[in-house]
Amino acid sequence: MADTGNRRPIKQRGSAWAQRLAAWMADGDVNPNLVSASSGAFALLGAALLLAAGGTPLPLVRAALFIGAGACIQLRLVCNLLDGMVAVEHGRGSSSGPIWNELPDRLSDVVLLVAAGYCARLGGSLLFTAAIGWTCAVLALSTAYIRELGRGLGFPADFSGPFAKQQRMMALTAAALVSAAEPLWGWHGLTMLIALVIIAFGTLATAARRTATLARRLSQRFRENGGNE
Repeated sequence: MADTGNRRPIKQRGSAWAQRLAAWMADGDVNPNLVSASSGAFALLGAALLLAAGGTPLPLVRAALFIGAGACIQLRLVCNLLDGMVAVEHGRGSSSGPIWNELPDRLSDVVLLVAAGYCARLGGSLLFTAAIGWTCAVLALSTAYIRELGRGLGFPADFSGPFAKQQRMMALTAAALVSAAEPLWGWHGLTMLIALVIIAFGTLATAARRTATLARRLSQRFRENGGNE
């Protein structure tokens, strides 16, 4: 469930399909915390499918697993969208909402990015690709930490990119779908590895940008307070 002071700007929130689905859930008395938990469940399923895809030698099975993983990643994002809409627009929020808003998201980032690293297995070099996946996961957690650090210091939540959650998950979804057809041109894991490298550098840039923004805000507040905090 989303906190009104910590809502990520999402363009799809105003779409007709999202509005109708959120209203249907609210009318059915669906608990937004359950929707938040479902996002974590889809992430876990998507991670399991990525791991299975990376380990199977059967091209058609591999393709089906990658397509399923891509679908789970997108369903995770749909749940992230709908939990806040049900909670805020339809007044179904609760005191524990901020916990459910954050913890499943952090779990989802870690399991999907780490699973993608183990899935790549480029040339049998599992250690290298796994390290890239873990690096992406740590960087993703860092961007969330910097955002929440800023909020703890009294500033608005900073959801800036270039690789915030939506961009990371879109890149991972695209990599999964392309990987489904990868055997056609003789690759096995390289698509996912390329995607993870892009995510790593993009997320590092995001962490650096958010840190710079926070430092600038602190400096401005320091000056406004006459050098006294």
